[in-house]
Amino acid sequence: MKVIFAAGGTGGHINPALAMADKLKEAYPDIKILFIGSPDGLESKLVTKAGYDFSAVKMAGIQRKLTPSNIVHNFKAVYYYLSAGGQVKKIFRDFCPDIVIGTGGYVTGTVLKTAVKCKIKTAVHESNSLPGVSVKMLSEKVDLVMLGSEDAKKHLGNMKKCVVTGNPLRKNIPIEGKKAARERLGLPDCLTILSAGGSQGAMRINEAVAELLSYEQEKGNINHIHGYGKHGKDTFMESVRAKGVDENNPHFILKEYIDNMYTCMCAADLIITRAGAMTLTEITAIGRASVLVPYPYAAENHQYYNALTLQNAGAGVIINDKELTGESLIARVKALCDSPDDLSRMSQNAAKLGAKDSAELCLAEIKTLLKS
Repeated sequence: MKVIFAAGGTGGHINPALAMADKLKEAYPDIKILFIGSPDGLESKLVTKAGYDFSAVKMAGIQRKLTPSNIVHNFKAVYYYLSAGGQVKKIFRDFCPDIVIGTGGYVTGTVLKTAVKCKIKTAVHESNSLPGVSVKMLSEKVDLVMLGSEDAKKHLGNMKKCVVTGNPLRKNIPIEGKKAARERLGLPDCLTILSAGGSQGAMRINEAVAELLSYEQEKGNINHIHGYGKHGKDTFMESVRAKGVDENNPHFILKEYIDNMYTCMCAADLIITRAGAMTLTEITAIGRASVLVPYPYAAENHQYYNALTLQNAGAGVIINDKELTGESLIARVKALCDSPDDLSRMSQNAAKLGAKDSAELCLAEIKTLLKS
């Protein structure tokens, strides 16, 4: 069997593809898998690191704000688009795939449209609660649409070929008890909060968390783990010190990058974060309450819709980016921490949303398609 994946841009697009590839390889040891993506995208690093073959096809998105530099960029994007189809056809001829699966990113649309024209079986996976433009356009053409949530299905008119599989994770999250996770982190066994704005960091989240730490230090008996990211490297610790926070407080772990995220998530009672699809998939897999601050500049504001899925299920609460301040964050955290029953109920609701064996569900759908 031969399978091609088209994925690119963000981890939310690439990681589900890698999870499905891992599961296919486990089921069919002799399978041949090839990824198609941009040569300078995150996919080229993640895919090769995972040990899969990678074919580069230059692609770029259209910039909507028309500045001189963006106009030049858009001309290049159109050129890449016009030349990509021929490159993809050549890859198909050389590789002869039985199925082509797209999981998002600029490259997905071109690869899947070409596969449809070449009469190759096709499938697409959408991790977000609001399907992107490419998925909406492709949903009527491909043979199978796999979705991360029921909410995504509503935006596609509940088409028969749409199946809710959840978002597959590359490996099972090593879930452990809160007390055990806190011991491994060297933290006291008390209420624990985890916050992060992504590997790059988020200035607004960092500013609000600095004030929250000051409140928590005064209140006492609260653990807080925060990843301030590379963009907060020079400013976050200065802000923390200016607010009188003791960076050596035994209840606090303040790091540029959290390299043991699953342990930290297991230790937490409450998680404060952006609302990327895969981040929320991990939160629901572990079953934790969350305060979600959607990134306002994500394509089509999809992070807001991801967060809304959790909020509507009573598993999380949204604070819009422009409304996030130290004061608003402290008020929200205080209300939750002062009501352990609410915090526990939110965690239980989050766990109910966690799709079990999502990778297995995706594999089953792909097998059925291949047999049809």
